This record gives sequence, structure tokens and C-alpha cells, in this order.
Amino acid sequence: MKRVILFAGHYGSGKTNIAVNYAVNMAKQGVDTAFLDIDIVNPYYRAKDSEELLNTYGVEFISSEYANSNVDVPALPNEMYAVMDRPQKSYVLDVGGDDRGALALGRLTPGILEENNYEMLLVYNACRPLTGDVEGALEVAAEIYAACRLPFTGIVNNSNIGKETTAQTVIANYEKAKAVAAALNLPIVMNTVRVDLLPQLEGKIPNLFPLTLQNKRLYGTQS
Repeated sequence: MKRVILFAGHYGSGKTNIAVNYAVNMAKQGVDTAFLDIDIVNPYYRAKDSEELLNTYGVEFISSEYANSNVDVPALPNEMYAVMDRPQKSYVLDVGGDDRGALALGRLTPGILEENNYEMLLVYNACRPLTGDVEGALEVAAEIYAACRLPFTGIVNNSNIGKETTAQTVIANYEKAKAVAAALNLPIVMNTVRVDLLPQLEGKIPNLFPLTLQNKRLYGTQS
């Protein structure tokens, strides 16, 4: 397990939910873990929704003070720079969607590369627009790299269609994920599945990682 684990990908690929689950899993294994949300794009799902869950497992939560508010400001938490200042702590980073979201990561790239104790994971969802084929996935990956200059080290296959996902959905899209991995010359480090689908997929797809879906709360709304 590397000290810094980063999840990046296309908008709506599911990286935030995966990052939250991964951080909880690390904490359950006794790893001193912090969760850093540097998603400045303010998508529909925010890690802030899972702050209470993360804290329950002892995961330190770091995000912009404007996260899940009605103030849409691309602000970054000052504590983000502590990633390289606290080598005794492991970090899970939720990187913003596509190249725009990855721009913020560029500020940490030199230190991360110098330490060279990281995993930069491309979250791939074959069911999302723009990444339904190899060419689209490669384009997204190239744009993210151009924005942050941190090379990808592996792929997380998170191919799903939300609540309508079945075991067959996962199986059918596994081949697409393998094609993307081959084109990028990267390993598929995990195939994520909703936790209730795990029994149906064990033994059929390798490196399964069960997910508990993140709860979504509405912030900044008025009645």
C-alpha cells in the first residue's frame, strides 16, 4: 500500500465514492489515514457528505470550507500542503473531474513525484458519456495528465449504471476496462462492485472491491 492514493477520472465516474470507501478500508486496517478533497469543480456528489462516516473510523477529513455550501468558489484547503509535511500519515485524495479538476493537483505533484510513494488511479466507467470506448478514455486520461503532470499507475474499473447495475452489467463491461488498461499499459488494480452484488461476481472477475454507496445530502437549499 502506497502512502498517497489518488483517485481521478471523468465527471461522474464515481471516484469520490470509491475514495471514501477506500479510506474507510485503510482505517479499518489500522492505517493512520487522512482524506483530502481537492475537487474544486463542485460536482453533485461531494466527499463532504461522508465526513461523519470518515470521522467515525478515525479518518481525518480535509476539504474546502465552501464544500457543500451554496457558495461556488474554487477554493482549496490550506491543509492540502500537509500531505508532504506529514510522512507518517497516509492520504487518500479525491481529485476533481477531468482536466479542470486536476489542475489543483499540480501544486502537489513535485513533492509527490520526489517522494515516489503514491498510486495515481484512473477511475474508469464504461457506461459514462465520453468514456464508452477506448479512444474517449484515453483522451480523458491524457487531459488529466496534461493538467497535473502526475502519471497514472493503475486503473479502477467502476463500470456501472447506478442503481440499475446488475452483476451482468459488471461482467459485460469488464472487457472494455481491460481494453483501456491494455491501451494505457496499466494494470486494473481493482474492479469495484456494489456490496450486494459481490456474492454474484466472486470467482468471475478478479480484484473485486465492494462499495457501500455514499449518501447524498442537499446543502444550501431554501424551502
